Amino acid sequence: MTDRFVDTSGWAAWIEPSDRSHAQAVATFDDVVQQGGRFVTTNWVLVESTALLTRPIRFAKTKQIELFREIRQYPCVSIVTIAEGVESAAWQLWEARPDKHWTLVDCSSFVVMERHGIREALTADHHFEQAGFVKLL
Repeated sequence: MTDRFVDTSGWAAWIEPSDRSHAQAVATFDDVVQQGGRFVTTNWVLVESTALLTRPIRFAKTKQIELFREIRQYPCVSIVTIAEGVESAAWQLWEARPDKHWTLVDCSSFVVMERHGIREALTADHHFEQAGFVKLL
């Protein structure tokens, strides 16, 4: 089974046809589904994604509601809730790396990926490579 983490930029690339990585994101999603894999993301990533789609992408709110309802119900998507243990580890990582411009959402994603043994992320964010993961977009 192939599991991939999906970051905010990965969701945006998959959703938005004008995104330069759209075709690659769609192909990656299709490949993972065909292999019986799953997509792991977090509630924080989904919140950040709604902000990105609202502005600057300006994706219609009614379409966002429909889309995120589908994502949350899709059997191949596992949404990890950032609870106290992961949040605490994310804060520790964020504080430990003052040399990096990682956000707390990035750090929580890294913690989740480590805990789930996921090495590849559907993301265009170079911070994932800095943290030792494979960036697929």
